[in-house]
Amino acid sequence: MVTPTMTTRTAGSPSATRQANRAAPRQARWARHLPTVLLVGAAAAFLLPLWVMLAGSLKSMDEIRHGSLLLPPLRPTLQAWRQAVDALSPGLVNSLLITVPAVLLSTLLGAVSGYALAFSRWRAGSRALSNLLVLAAFIPLQLFLYPAVLGLAWVGLFGSLAGAVLAHVVFGLPLTTILFKGHFEQLPLELLRAAQIDGAGFARTFFAVVLPVSMPMCAVVMLLQFTGIWNDFIVGLVFAGAENRPMTVQLTNIVGTTFGERAYNVEMASALFTAALPLLVYFYSGRLFVRGVLSGAVKG
Repeated sequence: MVTPTMTTRTAGSPSATRQANRAAPRQARWARHLPTVLLVGAAAAFLLPLWVMLAGSLKSMDEIRHGSLLLPPLRPTLQAWRQAVDALSPGLVNSLLITVPAVLLSTLLGAVSGYALAFSRWRAGSRALSNLLVLAAFIPLQLFLYPAVLGLAWVGLFGSLAGAVLAHVVFGLPLTTILFKGHFEQLPLELLRAAQIDGAGFARTFFAVVLPVSMPMCAVVMLLQFTGIWNDFIVGLVFAGAENRPMTVQLTNIVGTTFGERAYNVEMASALFTAALPLLVYFYSGRLFVRGVLSGAVKG
């Protein structure tokens, strides 16, 4: 008498393989759509406050008091924007007069200093100075305020636009130097050797060979410096003087007022007006920023 044998499904059986093949596409779809879902959620979290401020700046105070902040304006008006522009126009000029020369000077001086440190023959001294610059870049700015005030007052620049520019250049120089030094160390040495064979000195090698191939990194440093200097509050408050205060200081005076009715629509319009120029700069030069960030990813 022959007894039938029972067959069991193993992991390698055809039915188990078919089930695994059906589950694999579902898992792949979830993995493929997960980054998109996360990016959409992050974008919504950042754009929602921007929408609230933009919609609120186009509303009257009556509509803000009796309506929802998330709803679009029923009767859009530019009255809040007119008040914001009138109040911040002097600060806009002061911010430009401080930011533009400070960005150019800190970028140029940081590039020259980084080039000197990256290709210095005194390796021990260069390494020690680089460590000191890294330390200085992360020390809180408030620790240097009092010595900087004394120094600028001694040379007669305290309370002026030139004093604010010089303060931004000095405070930003450690960071710009370290960024350029790290970038220059990734450049191929053949470029420098070819320039030396042609008889180029320090200045000619830097301006004719090194600087032209470092434009993406210059864009990164300039964008970082522009954002930091434009959004700065404490340096403009302490060093610029009462007549030369930038937009951020005047914006704080508008938002921080405690007398009378709070004009929330004017405050929102003022904040957007202050942030408009950095946003335009980022939108215009975003590709250069990405190229500069990735320029040192691969050596050679």
